[in-house]
Parts: sequence; C-alpha cells; structure tokens
Amino acid sequence: MARARSVLRIGNASGFYGDRFAAVREMLTGGPLDVLTGDYLAELTMLILARDRLKDPSLGYARTFLRQMEECLGLARERDVKIVVNAGGLNPARLADALRQLAERLGIRAAVAHVEGDDLLPRRSELGLPEGLLAANAYLGGFGIAACLAEGADVVVTGRVTDAALVAGPAIAHFGWTAADLDALAGAVVAGHVLECGAQATGGNYAFFREHDVTRPGFPLAELHADGSSVITKHPGTGGAVTVGTVTAQLLYETGGSHYLGPDVTARLDTVRLAEEGPDRVRISGVRGEAPPPTLKVGLNRLGGHRNEVVFVLTGLDIEAKADLVQRQFTAALPPGARPAELRWTLARTDHPDAATEETASALLRLTARDPDPAKVGRELGKAAVELGLAGYPGFHLTAPPGPGAPYGVFTAAYVDAKAVEHTAVLSDGRRIAVPPAPATSQPPEAAAELPEALPTGPTRRAPLGLVAGARSGDKGGDANLGVWARGEDGWRWLAHTLTVDKLRELLPETAGLTVTRHLLPNLRAVNFTVTGLLGDGVAAQHRFDPQAKALGEWLRSRHLDIPEALL
Repeated sequence: MARARSVLRIGNASGFYGDRFAAVREMLTGGPLDVLTGDYLAELTMLILARDRLKDPSLGYARTFLRQMEECLGLARERDVKIVVNAGGLNPARLADALRQLAERLGIRAAVAHVEGDDLLPRRSELGLPEGLLAANAYLGGFGIAACLAEGADVVVTGRVTDAALVAGPAIAHFGWTAADLDALAGAVVAGHVLECGAQATGGNYAFFREHDVTRPGFPLAELHADGSSVITKHPGTGGAVTVGTVTAQLLYETGGSHYLGPDVTARLDTVRLAEEGPDRVRISGVRGEAPPPTLKVGLNRLGGHRNEVVFVLTGLDIEAKADLVQRQFTAALPPGARPAELRWTLARTDHPDAATEETASALLRLTARDPDPAKVGRELGKAAVELGLAGYPGFHLTAPPGPGAPYGVFTAAYVDAKAVEHTAVLSDGRRIAVPPAPATSQPPEAAAELPEALPTGPTRRAPLGLVAGARSGDKGGDANLGVWARGEDGWRWLAHTLTVDKLRELLPETAGLTVTRHLLPNLRAVNFTVTGLLGDGVAAQHRFDPQAKALGEWLRSRHLDIPEALL
C-alpha cells in the first residue's frame, strides 16, 4: 500500500450486519477516501452466521456485503479506494472467492485477499475449549490486514478481528508501523473504535440528539497521521454532527476502564485528548500504548436451549391483582411434568390513570419461558395461556397468539495463548503469509485515576441526571457497559463525586445484587461502569427487556437526583 500521502483517510460504511445499505455508495461518492471499512460482526451476528453455516457449509458470511460490492466494487476501483471489511464472518475464504467471481463477471480488475486463523472450532479439543459449540473465534489484530494491503490487495476480507483492527490494519500498512510503535498503534485503535459503529460517531444514538439534525446522519471518517493522532470528521454536506460530545459517547461505548486491551496494543483511554478543530472536526491526540496481553479473547457461541414468550395485556383498574391472578392460573394450568426449567414474569406498567385511549390504559405482563426441551416451551405452553381466555382476568387478551418457541444462543468469552493462534494473510494469488503474535506482552494492573476536587456545596434542585450528563450503554456478553460523561469541568467535579457505585444501584434498582465496577476517565470527564451479569447469557438469550442494554444509559439519565443549581 503506497505511503505517498502523509494523511490516510479511512471511512466507515457499516456498523452492524443490517446497517444502511446505501452507505457504501454514499461514502465512495461523498468525498476523497483512501480506505473504506465496514464492521458487520457482533456477538449475535456470529451466532446467526453459525446457524447459516450449519444449513449450508458454503455460507457463514455477510451476504449483504456481496450485494453492496456488486453495486460499488467498480466505483471503488475507479477511485482507488481500498475496501477492508470483516464481512467474512465464519467463512472469509468463501466470501473472497465469491468476490473474485463477481469481479470477473463484471469485468473489474480487483485483487481480493483474506485473513484467516480466527476460527478455532476445528481445534476445540487441542485448545481446551468446551464442547457443544457452534462457533469459536479469536479476535485477531490488524497485522494480517496490513500484510494483505502491503502485497497489493484492493479488497481485504476478514473473519473475527477486533473492530478497531479494520482501521489499524490499513494504518500499519500505510505508515509502515511495526509492533514496537505502540503509541501510534494505540492512536489508530482509538480512531478505529470511534469509527466502528458507523453513525454513532456522527450523532446517531446521541444523548443530546436534539442539538443536531440527525434525520439521516452521515458516516464517519478518520484522517490518520503517522504518529497515530487523527481527526474524526465526515463528508461535507452529510447529516449529523461530529463534536467532542459525539466522539466521547462512542469512546465510552462497550469499553471498561483505562486499559483497552487488544491483540496488537493496549490503548490507554485515560490518555486520550479530544479537541474541536473546526466544524465537524475533532482531533484525537496524546494516546499512549502499552504492550498487549499474552492472550487473545475468543468468542464462544452455543445453543442454550429453547425459549418462548407470551405477552398478556392488562387494562384499566387492579393491574397488580390481574397480574397475580394470571400467574396463579397459568401455573395451575400447566400439566404435570410440562413446567419449563425457567419461567420469568415481567410486569411493565405502561398504563396511565384515566387514560384517553385503551392502549395507554394498558400494562404488559410478559412471560418468558426457557428449557433445553423444545416441547416444554412449545404447544403446551401456548395452550395453557390461551385456555385462560374466558376464565381469566377481565379484559383478557394477548398481544399475539403464542408461537412454537425457538432456539436461543449463549455467548461466552474464553482466552487462549496468542502464540497458539495461526493468524494468516491469504493473498489473491494463493500465497500465504504467517502473521506472528506480538513480540512483547504485558498485563499491567488497571490504573486508578484521582478524583477531581469536589464542587463547593450550594443550593440543589431535584431534576433528571440527563439535564447535565450524557450516557451511552451497550453489551459485552452477559455484562452491561454504561458510560456517563459531563459536558464541563464543574459538571465533571460533581459527577465524579456523586455517581458512585452505591448511587448507581440506588438509581437503577435492577443492578442491586450484581457486581458493579466503576472507572474514572478524567480526560473525557467520564465515569464508566461495568454491570456484571445484568444481561444473563448475552443478547441471544434475551434475558431482559433490553437484551443489549442499549437504553440503559437513557434510563439512568431519566432518573431524578439532587443536582446543584449552578449546573442547571
């Protein structure tokens, strides 16, 4: 990959499998780019692709990307834009072959390479991984991508790499970094983390969305420099906004403490500095890097059993009594031996007193059933619910007839020695390049940040936290991540002293009894929480109403507490 330009412009056109289809064309035509990346994988996606592969061994990749390339591969080659995506999923070699066939059919010259070695399922026993897995994939770094680009690849397809590797890999190839360039690598990883979720960096899912026109936010790009610093921006004339706030929100997304561990480098999030450089331009600088850990994270997906759901509608008066009645009646109606291993009842009080419409006078009682045996969450479960119809609470009805039940997945993480993973770059001519693990590793303890000076006491007012703080939340397996940031220095001084673990538990009662870890990130004026176990077995298990904790931060922002009037 040529190194003539001092600035490398890397864009993003996908934050998940199912993101805006037109984004690839929009990014290619919206302004100059050197590289266009796309993130198609998530924990749930890997399970979906694993089930695809079970039905047809030639599948297991994100088919949407192939359709996008049918429309835009020629455009990318005309503009000399490299394409780097993880759309290969569980079958990057097959997607690479399909792309070569597509290019030949369209008469386009394109060198397609891929990265493999992340699929550890065939080596499950050797590596000591558990039985019964559908997928086991190590999170690889960016050096395999870099090797493909350095050898002239126009398109690089990967399987499970870290999301940030899609940006770090092209930067390694362009600037000629080695494993020893830890600060530069860390800077690229931070830029990659900002880009990886697409429009979340340009105003999507942003706490203060009313301040910007986010009707159709554009996708982000990073202008990367040789020292690893970058400017996050977007193409001119596209919607949304790039501000210190939108970048902060994305930096906090699905991260934990000050050490952001990766296969190439550990990026120190407590060293990140953000500065507005102009309209829709935020500079990221000062990022320090340390040697990566000696192990690689491995995402494990398996079937956890079968589940079903029935939602009862409770309308008008006596909501609590109606909920109690239906639970007693339903339990009594289940035949002996037909009770599922887990029955979970959740009452959502969506009803309003003296409501003007029937819907707003109604609450929802959700029954979730899980069992290894599909029969126990199938016909008998639905039959027991339906047969209560004329013998149940007044106004009995369901949101929909009960279905047959469906399998659900479980995601867990394991760790293996990085030296045991055969990271390989496979070039368009079939040559294979072995990518060595990081030559030096370490696993230092988490850095403890000092509290800022407390804000002087003064008059307070009871008000929602969201008036003075933003939040962004998400999932990591069964754990929830919740980042909260202040918009000014006084707000940070108050937030750091007020939003403790105990206060979080008070504001979010669902976290009671769970392990909650708090980290301070003073440069970002942020506190970042990990709530262990809030999401049960992960998103595929549908453990709670919001199984990915996407709105956990907005729930917190809606909660009232005593806030200094000087901040309001």
